[in-house]
Amino acid sequence: MEKKEILEKIRDLVCEQLSIERDSVKPETEIYKGLGADSLDLVEMLMNVESEWDIVVEDGEVGDLKVIGDVVDLVYRKIN
Repeated sequence: MEKKEILEKIRDLVCEQLSIERDSVKPETEIYKGLGADSLDLVEMLMNVESEWDIVVEDGEVGDLKVIGDVVDLVYRKIN
């Protein structure tokens, strides 16, 4: 799976979860400031990501996730 495909699916997940416009979710979008998400939203988003791709995001990896592109990169690394 290519990063572009991962981004598209993450966009779908985030937009559904946060009830936001799809255009507002880009690789450079900050998870907290750009999406208006809080730490609980991030946990829920990561649970959805884990379920979608059948992966495990370790606690130590969460702190590195600042923008949507970081989540895309993490998923890409774990599935390839």
